[in-house]
Amino acid sequence: MNSAQRKYGMDAELIWKDRKRFMGMPLSFTRYRLIKKGDKWLKLFSDVGLLYSLVDELNIYRVMDISLHQSLFDKIFKTGTVILYSNDERLPEFRLRHISKPYRIREMLSNYVESERAKRNVRLSEFQY
Repeated sequence: MNSAQRKYGMDAELIWKDRKRFMGMPLSFTRYRLIKKGDKWLKLFSDVGLLYSLVDELNIYRVMDISLHQSLFDKIFKTGTVILYSNDERLPEFRLRHISKPYRIREMLSNYVESERAKRNVRLSEFQY
């Protein structure tokens, strides 16, 4: 039994995990996880803290746009920040700060967003003012 199954149930599957990195090394108490629970849901979790934890979650199908920010130091240490923009009122920007392989993660998340939207028949409507 892995940690995802202990926290979210026996049918939970850990798809991706990483930590916020400092100079390319995972020396932080910020952890990111992408968890799939059967066919019920696919969520992204951010867990911050050691003694006190703050856990944020984002339903993948609610993501409207994804961007990537990479500073000079991020390029040197092969890290970056992936920003997910959602229609969630409480958490309109979900940031995966200084993660490794940011281009690969951005592409993976984009593919999951599209497949979850198609599975749930969620349409993204754009309005121009």
